Amino acid sequence: MKQLTVSQFVRKNILELQPYISFRDHNEFESPVLMDANESPFGEFNRYPDSTQKKLKNKIADLKELSPEQIAIGNGSDELIDLIIRIFCEPKKDAIMMMNPSFAMYAFYATINENKVIKMDLDENFEIIKENFLKISMENRPKIFFLCSPNNPTGNSVDDIEFYLQNFDGIVVVDEAYIEFSDKKSSLELLMKYPNLIVLQTFSKAWGKAGARVGIGYASKEIINLINTVKAPYNVNSLSQDLILKSIDQIDLFQQNVENILIERAWLDNELKKLQCVTKIFPTDANFFLVEFTNADQVHQKLLANEILTNKRAPAIPDCVRINIGTREENMKLIAVLNRV
Repeated sequence: MKQLTVSQFVRKNILELQPYISFRDHNEFESPVLMDANESPFGEFNRYPDSTQKKLKNKIADLKELSPEQIAIGNGSDELIDLIIRIFCEPKKDAIMMMNPSFAMYAFYATINENKVIKMDLDENFEIIKENFLKISMENRPKIFFLCSPNNPTGNSVDDIEFYLQNFDGIVVVDEAYIEFSDKKSSLELLMKYPNLIVLQTFSKAWGKAGARVGIGYASKEIINLINTVKAPYNVNSLSQDLILKSIDQIDLFQQNVENILIERAWLDNELKKLQCVTKIFPTDANFFLVEFTNADQVHQKLLANEILTNKRAPAIPDCVRINIGTREENMKLIAVLNRV
């Protein structure tokens, strides 16, 4: 593997960009009189949030056994995806590469930024064909490879992630939104070895805080500094920061909720296998199933008529519906309706 330097992939104008720095957040005061930011002196949430998210980064750093300087906090992982593309990809010139099928927002933000989107088709088991990866990346020279593991909407994890890090001449983003539901190791352990690696995680899924909109990016100090330079000054609000801090303190509750979802996943898997309308249940390391039905349109409409919302994947994935794990009561209602299809 040749030695990669992050700066060689960064847009020139980004390298020259000066970040917005809040004087208040980059200095320590004991009991300041705050007259610097044109805020109201009245109200419960009258002050701007900490733009550097110091407390939250320190808390996450302890949880993940990393340095706070390796952590960026986003308004959901979506914001971080957008920022990463804008940092590394020149509009109308550069390209990103992604698995197909995979999370739609990689292509969404690349398209907004006027970057080409190269979709690498997966095989019949939704796995990457390494020869295709090598060929496509060599021919197209994309700047960023978005590697979703476990993958959404298929549910399976990507094996041998180091192979892609070693053989991609650019930035590799491993999106681990569902990693807590998998028994696979996180790519966080590879951060020190690969300067071109960014790992994304979120508090929206396993932590049950989708409404707070808090995503995390882990990378080298150099990449994190770039993200902090480009991001909006107060991108994560005070309420969300406080909520996540409290959630991390309730780690036992988080672990119990994950265990409950895994129990329900096993129960639902067993029940789905009994249904005549189900032709295939794809293996999953996430909190959802991709299920192939004899008539996916009919199934989706029947569920919708009973106010059970699922995600129809046709025509991109023919005859398939993505169904996430609910409570036992919700899962039983789902099975009851499917039994009547």
